[in-house]
Amino acid sequence: MDKSVETYLLGMELGAGQSFENMAVFELLRAQNGGPDYITLREAIEKGVFSVTETSEGGSVPELMAVNKSDVAVLLLDGEEVRGAKQNRILNTTILVGPKSSIKVPVSCVEHGRWSYQSREFAESGNVMHREMRALNVVQVNQSLKSVKQFRSDQGEIWDKVAELACDMNVPSSTGAMRDVYAAKEADLDGYLKSFRLVDGQKGILVFVDGKPAGMDFVSKDAAFATLFPKLVKSYAMEAMLLTERRKRGRGKGDPEKALAKPTADEARAFLKRAAGSDEKKYESVGLGWSYRYAGPGIVGSALAFNDKVVHMAFFVIDEAESAQDPGSMAGSRMRRSFRV
Repeated sequence: MDKSVETYLLGMELGAGQSFENMAVFELLRAQNGGPDYITLREAIEKGVFSVTETSEGGSVPELMAVNKSDVAVLLLDGEEVRGAKQNRILNTTILVGPKSSIKVPVSCVEHGRWSYQSREFAESGNVMHREMRALNVVQVNQSLKSVKQFRSDQGEIWDKVAELACDMNVPSSTGAMRDVYAAKEADLDGYLKSFRLVDGQKGILVFVDGKPAGMDFVSKDAAFATLFPKLVKSYAMEAMLLTERRKRGRGKGDPEKALAKPTADEARAFLKRAAGSDEKKYESVGLGWSYRYAGPGIVGSALAFNDKVVHMAFFVIDEAESAQDPGSMAGSRMRRSFRV
């Protein structure tokens, strides 16, 4: 593993931890900011110095055009959603768009039933797709990079997962939009947002759901992380709510009492150590820097580094048994796509 990434993982300071319902969060702390100067997608769009559009009048599902008019770089996070134009999309990988530059960025559609303009430019939606989908997307992009050196997902599976989320959360959507689920569950998500608070020096979160490690996100600047914090909390909270809903319907796994138990710092450290032991592959990023991709027993991840400084990294637990799906399971998932009004 790249020494910078390994050092960040093993040297991370953990906060005291916070919990709500079946979700627990350890604050990831680091005294110094690192990496280049940058702002987040939300800040850049609000300042009017950054735009995301379709690549042409006709559009292209797996690509968008990002234009940065600012004097600083703009950070786009993997799984971050933009809404509008011909259909809502999510970023396939974390990208640092350089100052005064324009690039095509790899995306996936999370609104299967629309292909018509709502606006010329995309807006920032306030959402990051939920942890289960992010983990799946990392697996898919890792495979794509290995085989064809492109940051591509399996679009069909992404649509299936959005439909599955809507079905399990009992949220009909006329266009099969992931955003509709987040909007419908806004009040419930608000409970999580009010329960988790930023602390001084916080640059990341390590999350447990149902008493088990789910994943982590780290960003090199605390100001940037503060902007991204609500999105990331909602991403993991949606997963926590989803697992609770599945248990109610007799489809979930795990012990409800264990789900409410507060994990220990030793368990959190064990997850970081496990992430540090992952196999690594290095690829040139779409924007600035290098994209590192990780895979190990029951874990996947990615990191973006620029000038030997980690800008963002994320690792997710995956269920190896469930990932080895039988042929019929995907057909069942595709059937759920019809869950629309």
